[in-house]
Amino acid sequence: MAKEAFLPPELWVGKQFDGQWQRGNSQQEVIEPATGKTLGSIGLADPAQIARSAAAAAAAQRDWANAPYETRAQVLRRAAQLADEYAADIIEWIVRESGSTRLKAGFENKVSTKALHEAAALPSRSVGELLPSVPGRLNLARRRPLGVVGVISPFNFPLYLAMRAVAPALALGNAVVLKPDPRTAVCGGFVIARLFELAGLPAGVLHVLPGDGAAGAALTSDPNIAMIQFTGSTAAGRKVGEAAGRHLKKVSLELGGKNALIVLDDADIDLAIANTTWGVYLHQGQICMATGRVLVQRGIYDRFLEKLISKAQSLTVGDPAVADVALGPLINAQQRDHAARVVAEAAAAGATLETGGTYQDLFFEPTVLSDVSPGNPAFHEEIFAPVAVVVPFDSDADAAALANDSEYGLSMAIISSNVDRALKLGEQLHTGILHINDQTVNDEVINPFGGVGASGNGSSIGGPANIEEFTQWQWLSIKGEAPAYPL
Repeated sequence: MAKEAFLPPELWVGKQFDGQWQRGNSQQEVIEPATGKTLGSIGLADPAQIARSAAAAAAAQRDWANAPYETRAQVLRRAAQLADEYAADIIEWIVRESGSTRLKAGFENKVSTKALHEAAALPSRSVGELLPSVPGRLNLARRRPLGVVGVISPFNFPLYLAMRAVAPALALGNAVVLKPDPRTAVCGGFVIARLFELAGLPAGVLHVLPGDGAAGAALTSDPNIAMIQFTGSTAAGRKVGEAAGRHLKKVSLELGGKNALIVLDDADIDLAIANTTWGVYLHQGQICMATGRVLVQRGIYDRFLEKLISKAQSLTVGDPAVADVALGPLINAQQRDHAARVVAEAAAAGATLETGGTYQDLFFEPTVLSDVSPGNPAFHEEIFAPVAVVVPFDSDADAAALANDSEYGLSMAIISSNVDRALKLGEQLHTGILHINDQTVNDEVINPFGGVGASGNGSSIGGPANIEEFTQWQWLSIKGEAPAYPL
């Protein structure tokens, strides 16, 4: 028997998902960034739809939270199995809708599937602790679902950055209203809706509603939404955090970064180049963890720069749906123009444009800027494009000072043949994530992930952080009979 089609057009085109596939009041085209072709359309949610879905999700959440833990686990396991079965379909959507290379799209589907497997283990985890108390009183602290979690996810790793919140939130007994970025609403939203629909998730527990800023604002203010998990730019995250705080909602913010990769003078230069290339150019640099600054010790600076320029010039750029290329397109013209502006301003401020800096349509050439000083716009501003910003330094103390000279603090990395030296340097870095002998773009799903400063609000998502993030403590005490208080 032939397996069921995963996302046939008649199922999703022009629609949104509230437990059923419903036509949206307004439409937005789904555009392939590599070609400009229209792949279909999505239904956009307005604030009224957000309110209806939040109320419906709150009603459905109670039965879902009370379902046996094995029932919830089985839905997550089945969704993971389906993500494997339909991997080719899912990868194709990531490639075409987000401009990802097949290497990146395959990796994204793999870690998203892993997130489902990891979440499937959460329902059977311990839900609390037995606390000491006086004789005759049973004293418990237990974790309870929050209720309805609003998830606002971005375009760059659209499937995984939504799934890493949706899967554990559902596993722990919450309902979810997901607002994916409209630019990647199919691979970052409808794929998730379809996986859970086929996996047997009860209708109404998950809603997938693409929408604009007004829809996001409605999520942050709706009384049925208990928490917002937001991944996106720092500017947007500040607004989300402010609005969620005003309405006393729990909020998790995973924001931008200007991440530093420090290459010490005892590093293997070829390995350092390999790590730099991956950290800077993966997915055209459109990753919050991308290596935004490459700090290279002066003793190896010239040799490193020469090799990096050669490597950048060797990288192929093109449509990842039809060719095996290293880089695909940027997501849209706004992002391309932002990158071109920062590169031009960096050169005007004294940096040397060694290679790249040009583009055709949405295809931005791999770029290297050298001798970037701390006063240069490219040193501080998140570019979100395939631009290597190379900065020389003298001592380890200089490296720490340069790395910390940023409002961001998401991910940093150090390449060195001396691990003890690297660890001592790492202790001085203000960052939520630190890698010794690796580059800045890493996520294993089982790790807590979060930044400090302008990269987040100190919360983390993933691994051991998920139970803390998507549940809340309840104190429960039990006595055989009520005491006779003396007052």
